[in-house]
Amino acid sequence: MAEHYEVGDHDRPDTTPGHRISYLAGPSTVYDPSEPAYWDEALLKEETERAFEICHGCRMCFKYCDSFPDLFKLLDDKHQGDVRALSEPERDGIMDACFQCKLCEVQCPYTPREGHEFKLDFPKLVHRYQAVRWKKKGGRLRDKVLGNPDLAAKLARASFGMANAMNRFAVHRWFMDKVLGVHPEAHLPDFASATFESWAEKSGKVAETPGREAVLFQTCFVQHNEPQIGKDTLEVLEKNGCAAGCVRGLQCCGMPAWEHGDLESLRRQAHANLDALMPHVEAGSKVIAINPTCAMMLRREYPELLEGEDRARAKKLAEAVRDPGEFLWSIRNEARADWNFESSPGPIAYHAPCHLRAQAVGFKGRDLIRKIPGVTVASVMECCGHDGTYAMKTESFEDSRRIGQKAFAGMQGAPGAEVWVTECPLAGLQFEQHAGRKALHPMTVLARAYRKDGFPNPVPKDPA
Repeated sequence: MAEHYEVGDHDRPDTTPGHRISYLAGPSTVYDPSEPAYWDEALLKEETERAFEICHGCRMCFKYCDSFPDLFKLLDDKHQGDVRALSEPERDGIMDACFQCKLCEVQCPYTPREGHEFKLDFPKLVHRYQAVRWKKKGGRLRDKVLGNPDLAAKLARASFGMANAMNRFAVHRWFMDKVLGVHPEAHLPDFASATFESWAEKSGKVAETPGREAVLFQTCFVQHNEPQIGKDTLEVLEKNGCAAGCVRGLQCCGMPAWEHGDLESLRRQAHANLDALMPHVEAGSKVIAINPTCAMMLRREYPELLEGEDRARAKKLAEAVRDPGEFLWSIRNEARADWNFESSPGPIAYHAPCHLRAQAVGFKGRDLIRKIPGVTVASVMECCGHDGTYAMKTESFEDSRRIGQKAFAGMQGAPGAEVWVTECPLAGLQFEQHAGRKALHPMTVLARAYRKDGFPNPVPKDPA
């Protein structure tokens, strides 16, 4: 009779008699790119096989991205459970199917976060795999273009609006598909004619000297695509007595580059952001990061991916980072908090972003909206499938739509919800394209609720 092994066992045999793949973390378990072992291809292969063996025995994460179903199918139907038999192209395919939603790390009981001896962090292993491959082979043109949103936006503004028009032109989209690998049907966000920072300059919102209670990390999406989200965030903060300001010279958080393994670009962008933000952090300011992905990068990734003095600075920055809802929730019971709303969206459908879940700070934007009279909330916890650039790529556009179906159905099924809400602007685009309605940021909902004409439903005044 064959031996029976559970995932809880420290060691589990492979199909070769006398050989075992240890579940325990070892010399190959390295998530810090500053360590030489991180870049060792033999150790990376060893760690990849260890992770695959653990996941093969557990199978808890079958319902997230396609990495796990693809792995299980290959092992079940082709390799008789032997993770060492996977070819390099097969390993590449499994890793490329990960779009860094982080939900497997949230769910997994074997992580460093849980203090488990296996120290398994599958998303970080994927990042390591991508980084080693990028260093060895370089990246394709598409990945370099999508990995630098600031440059793309600069070029788009130089076109005086032509870029937005061309993104709707079939021949141009065919060209983008064939040359860059951007799917012709993918809904690409429009570029604003002026950046959020330029608006802040003209409006006197720039924090010229450190010392304000909070400063914004507006994110590249707000900077280049939807400045109104940043304006709404400032309006809500000011309504609640927070002297918040904007910072000059901020760049993309680096996630679009890092999801392809481009560590050098990430570190360059992070260095610029640290230079801009640290004088304010040192003066005691909180850093309000509007997009959950960017907050996650500043709070969780920078302290582990940067090196030298930048790593030390990143740890200080991480302590100051807050989600807008998280910050406002922390002052909700103070005298300055203003919950006097003029209009109400009524029932809403709320989507919980994956990268907000990864930070384990709760869904405070949703909870704040509940303070608006007449609001009821239906929460949807499924991944929307956009996941950075995953939904834009030719090879993963259809997979993105399929993966998001449960989230689409959940939002569409929310009783009476005419307003949809999510902290993730890209999820908002995904819902607009595939579910028929764009989701608003919680700060936009709150800002509009403070206005009489913000929503059709007036808030009755207390006769007293």
